[in-house]
Amino acid sequence: MTAVSESRAKVILHLDMNSFFASVEQAHDPSLKGIPMAVAGNPKARRGILVTCSYEARALGIYTTMTVGEAKRLCPDLVIVPPDFEKYRTASSAVFDLLRTYTDLVEPVSIDEAYIDITAIGGLTNAMKIASGMQQRILQELDLPCSIGIAPNKFLAKTASDMKKPMGITILRKREVESILWPLPIIEMHGIGESTEKKMQALKIFTIGDLANTDENIIKSSFGKHGVRLHKRANGIDDRLVDPEAAEERKSVGSSTTLPVDETDLDECLKVFEWLANKVAARLDVRQLAGTVVMIQIRTADWRNQSRSRTVLNPLYKEQDIYKEAADLFTRHWDGEPVRLLGITVSNVVLMNELHEQLSIYNFEKHAKEETMDALLSKLEKKFGPGSVKRGIT
Repeated sequence: MTAVSESRAKVILHLDMNSFFASVEQAHDPSLKGIPMAVAGNPKARRGILVTCSYEARALGIYTTMTVGEAKRLCPDLVIVPPDFEKYRTASSAVFDLLRTYTDLVEPVSIDEAYIDITAIGGLTNAMKIASGMQQRILQELDLPCSIGIAPNKFLAKTASDMKKPMGITILRKREVESILWPLPIIEMHGIGESTEKKMQALKIFTIGDLANTDENIIKSSFGKHGVRLHKRANGIDDRLVDPEAAEERKSVGSSTTLPVDETDLDECLKVFEWLANKVAARLDVRQLAGTVVMIQIRTADWRNQSRSRTVLNPLYKEQDIYKEAADLFTRHWDGEPVRLLGITVSNVVLMNELHEQLSIYNFEKHAKEETMDALLSKLEKKFGPGSVKRGIT
């Protein structure tokens, strides 16, 4: 029996909740259904940023990251509500619990999406029936819409779930990659952002097909292991398994150093933390990870070990953000004893291409502003060289 199941072609679903935050608000307050509405970090401030919006609002040209003022000019009757993340987390848990009534092979990858391996419970023969049943149950029992992609691997399943929204179900077969995916602009491929797109275009790679047909060695020399993964996925290849324990099993990323002397000067210790933050950020970048727990390690001159940690709302990966949390932890908890070793570890990590920020009134608006700053820094580095310009630490 085991041999038969192992020989079956994999069938993986990617379930993506449609306009999740807005849909949850509509489920709690039916008067919000069928009208243009949005969730905004600060509904009263015209410069507040939209976290998400209903499909009725999208039809009017309103989109996530638009300011409240801009959205109101397009649609004066737009109804805006503040975010309630506890409500969204509760709804998310209910969705994942429902999925687990079908199979234990459910891997949540963000608050509003999950992979499900249905190979052993019906495979491709019953895939549409199973997916339709999930979709209808989530709608009827939780009053929430979703889209589902069906494919032989994670990458194709995630790509398929984006093809028909809201309430779509799409099958994407590997033999269709050339005709359906290859003509698309490279930026539309999961795992590729604006920075990678620019680097790809410098190599004359403009479409997913261009990437698929570029020599793998050229991609590897420019993008490393991450580039090799992208090259395989452009050809429809993705061997990742659906792993219910994936979030727990992903390792933390850290760095520590033994100091040349027993250090008692705060500023010197903070310089060490700045150096460590750079190391950790570089390692996270190589593995394309970000994490929500920052821990510092302190070993005193008499070899006593101490650790302090903090959990943040949004996964960290940038040097300045990691340093800020580590420096604050150290400043708050260091009692002045001579220090021999310092370390920083970022844990509870997630893959960058599966990262969905859980946005709040503060961090969403900050994120939107930082995109402009990141673009400016990239231009300056191109002109003056990598590492020539750095943000100030505040």
